[in-house]
Amino acid sequence: MNDRFTLAVTGQSLIKHDIRDIPAPAFREIQSLLRQADLSFTNFEGTILGRHGGWPLKGSFFGCSDPAVLDALGAIGFQALSLSNNHAFDLGPSGVLSTLEEVEKRGFLHAGLGRNAREVSRASIATINQRRIALVAMDGGPGPDFMYAADADENRPERPGVNRLRLSQLLEVDDVAFEQIRAVRDKIGYTAIDLANDSQPDDPPRLDPQAEVAIARCVFKRSDRYGRGVRIDEVDMARNLAAIASAARDEALVIAYLHHHHWASDWYQLPEWVSGVAKRCIDAGASMFVSHGAPVLQPVEIYRGRPIFYSLGNFIFHVRSEKSTWTAAEVWESVVGVCSFASDNSLIDISFHPVVIGGDDGLEDGVLERRLVPQLVTGDSAVRILGRLQEQSARLGAHIEISGNVGRLQAR
Repeated sequence: MNDRFTLAVTGQSLIKHDIRDIPAPAFREIQSLLRQADLSFTNFEGTILGRHGGWPLKGSFFGCSDPAVLDALGAIGFQALSLSNNHAFDLGPSGVLSTLEEVEKRGFLHAGLGRNAREVSRASIATINQRRIALVAMDGGPGPDFMYAADADENRPERPGVNRLRLSQLLEVDDVAFEQIRAVRDKIGYTAIDLANDSQPDDPPRLDPQAEVAIARCVFKRSDRYGRGVRIDEVDMARNLAAIASAARDEALVIAYLHHHHWASDWYQLPEWVSGVAKRCIDAGASMFVSHGAPVLQPVEIYRGRPIFYSLGNFIFHVRSEKSTWTAAEVWESVVGVCSFASDNSLIDISFHPVVIGGDDGLEDGVLERRLVPQLVTGDSAVRILGRLQEQSARLGAHIEISGNVGRLQAR
């Protein structure tokens, strides 16, 4: 086994166009960076319209792509993909089958989608440059039950879908507000049958009757504060931790991945539950934890000598022009993190390379059609992106040194 293994991780890739022929020199530099790594990893944020067809299951934020985008990702330098995210089911089970077929045809190491729950729960493992690499990819939603993979039983067939880490959002209120909400529920005669109807197609949540009240899809929790919390389904958590532990026992370098949209109201704030999930994955044997969903770059933490990327933001982001949601500059800025691991799969160091989708010119003119590819940046943009990452990560005890246009973190 080689003493050093390099693994490059990027923001998520919501890709709708074949970008292989875009000649921007700073985009070519990124490709060079990804190809130099032993393995490069991203989240394919989408679904493939392929041989199995499918029907749109979403409104204006629906999306699907031609199989050629997978060729583009491979040509850029990616060999590993997470397929677990909120767009993976945009064409239903048919889209899942087409995505799996096209990804497998191209030989990507992939995880997060499967033909049933049994398949999707296993770690995907490959040997790359004499190193065993494993990937366990989860999605935390929120999403309806029918997007997640299920096994067959005597009453129903199996369902292709996404690997789930079920998360239930709780709205925390004080005692006074809680009693008022419970009184409203009782006065209008809201029953368990009503809850089941309102929760379709999701199953009704399991509740603590003394501390929780559910109306429609909202769960209110008695607390000493106002806030938003998340409850983690321990059955799903245990299933995914078991997959990580099994791969780690096989001496694989395990990438634990989570996609979710349970953000804090401020994109830059890290919900406590995410840190808990990340650290449980590492305790189970993961060599690193990577997350996407929040559309901005969030800090890095080192836990037990292993990296946690709380959000790498966006790497490719082909959204429609009429969607004005994504106007903040930070949505288009991120880093490529190149992690070096020792022969025992412990982290040696990370280098951070700042990128802007569309480059500095695209950031200034704001035209989405010019923001098709990520580009390495230097100068003021590099200082801004790396400085923000450095400051945020320092609060978690991770010390990044910036030299020129690159950030570096030494784990030893």
